[in-house]
Amino acid sequence: MPADGVELIDEVRDSEELKSMIAGRQARDTVAFDVDQRRSQTAAGVPAAEQGKGVAAQIALARRESPARGGRLLGLARALVTEMPHTMAALEAGRLYEWRATLLVRETGCLSAADRCAVDEELAADTGTFDGAGDRQIAAAARAAAYRRDPRSVTQRASHAASERHVSLRPAPDTMTYLTALLPVAQGVAVHAELTRHADACRAQGDQRSRGQVMADALVERTTGTPGGFSRVEVQLIITDRTLLQGDSEPARLPGYGIVPAGWARDLLATRNTTKHPFDQPAGQPRNQPTDQSAGQPTGQAFQRAAVPPAGAAAGNAANSDAEREFEVWLRRLYTAPRSGELIAADSRARLFTPGQRRFIEARDHLCRTPYCDAPIRHYDHIIRWRNDGTTSLTNGAGLCEACNHTKELAGWTATAPPNPGPEARHALELRTPTGHTYHSTAPPLPGSGPNELEHEREHELQRAQGLEGQAHTPTPPNEAPDDPSTPTYLTTRRSRRAELLFA
Repeated sequence: MPADGVELIDEVRDSEELKSMIAGRQARDTVAFDVDQRRSQTAAGVPAAEQGKGVAAQIALARRESPARGGRLLGLARALVTEMPHTMAALEAGRLYEWRATLLVRETGCLSAADRCAVDEELAADTGTFDGAGDRQIAAAARAAAYRRDPRSVTQRASHAASERHVSLRPAPDTMTYLTALLPVAQGVAVHAELTRHADACRAQGDQRSRGQVMADALVERTTGTPGGFSRVEVQLIITDRTLLQGDSEPARLPGYGIVPAGWARDLLATRNTTKHPFDQPAGQPRNQPTDQSAGQPTGQAFQRAAVPPAGAAAGNAANSDAEREFEVWLRRLYTAPRSGELIAADSRARLFTPGQRRFIEARDHLCRTPYCDAPIRHYDHIIRWRNDGTTSLTNGAGLCEACNHTKELAGWTATAPPNPGPEARHALELRTPTGHTYHSTAPPLPGSGPNELEHEREHELQRAQGLEGQAHTPTPPNEAPDDPSTPTYLTTRRSRRAELLFA
């Protein structure tokens, strides 16, 4: 263990250089694995156009990265090992770390192999050219060298970049989100200038919001076309009945975003149009039965669906209801096993998953079920292929992104689910790659599951012993439980509520 500050700094520096050397070794191993897999696929008669598929996915799993990141790492390794020997030498010597090597590869990506090698020799990163340089300086030097070598390719690359314009959404801390738009520079500058002018005008008229707040609000309102910023979209919120009705602190989950605080979730639901709970019905009035069924096949979700009337929709005030309505709230009940949070399932003989089953899988899996992949769910996949007698059931279903679903169909890839997971186990699957390596994926716990359930179970038993059961938590009526014979039964079920906010 280092004794003083000098030795500590030296060890930090040595560790950073060691990380760069390891990154270089990983790059060489990655290329060697790619060559080995292509050789094996050639021997197996795989068409040339299909060779190499699945390699990036295996690299991603081995490095505990997403499939998209695995593809970028594979491309980086190929460029460094085969076309940029000076950059590779600098990485292995600890002069460059992996991100800066990535910048050099990225800025020369439009060049031919010969031109890229020439630029690599011109920059000669292994001689200390970039000692003390920042990321922007390195990227600018590589961009300038690439332009001098082949200005036409660089110009064509800039023209092609406009076709890659898109808008993306990703979570931010504190129940915020990043809405990002990749635009051509002229359009991006024009949008920002218009929002700035609007903010300056509002501030000049006495608006107390900051310039950034006005710009953000204007962006939402002009995009959705409504003063409140809400168009008719669906926002799904998974929340326990205790959090919704009893003030419990168990966090909720917002699909597409992640975990949100309990108080924030209640505030989102408890606006002026949610003054009455949909299950507060007069005595003797029957409750609505679950409606999420398709072609007579029960989905196993046992949802109850009800609309929350806006405040102002009372008798005699119907004319103002549309004007005052902000949004409607629909509630569906999700029945889960205690502690594990596993959703109750039901089988189907259909080839495709029903809409109810797809909602169930989305609520259970949240994101792509491939290990380390955080991509949104795009495909609802049979873990055991339907053509191999895999059932169309929630147990045999998994939410995957498009890329992972296509990868899973390649030769040598198999997926299985535990045959008897037990009532307390969350949904799990095992993925096996062509090399025989296995990776496991477990569905994330729903709100209301986990260690806190032990405390709620003890409270439940105490209430039962004292004859107070039902005062703090109403048991589920028998006629509202799933009635499909294939649905597993539990001694106790916990209820989570999925609130769908239909903004209008």
